[in-house]
Amino acid sequence: MYELLFLVVIVFFFWLVLIRPQQRRAKAQLELQRSLEAGQRVMLTSGVFGTLVDVESGDNVAVEIAPGVVIEVVRGAVAVVVPEVTDEPEPAVTDADAAVDLDKRADES
Repeated sequence: MYELLFLVVIVFFFWLVLIRPQQRRAKAQLELQRSLEAGQRVMLTSGVFGTLVDVESGDNVAVEIAPGVVIEVVRGAVAVVVPEVTDEPEPAVTDADAAVDLDKRADES
């Protein structure tokens, strides 16, 4: 009886640790590939960056990798949609700002 329970626990553990996360990743990748739109900047599984030009051609998408250079790849080759970069730099934190934050924290204690 304990052997059967042990076997069930081992199978459940493998499912929880190995199979379930892989299923989630596959589902997320499928959703990403379904939501592709023209104009998005993407990275292909080969590491090549480009902009989607045409996504209406079924299982294939057209990617512009350089001005005037358009390649057609399988939709599954799109690994990541690259987020747009804003021109606004993040505010720099100075030592004086950090010291003021530490003083505020000390006063609250």
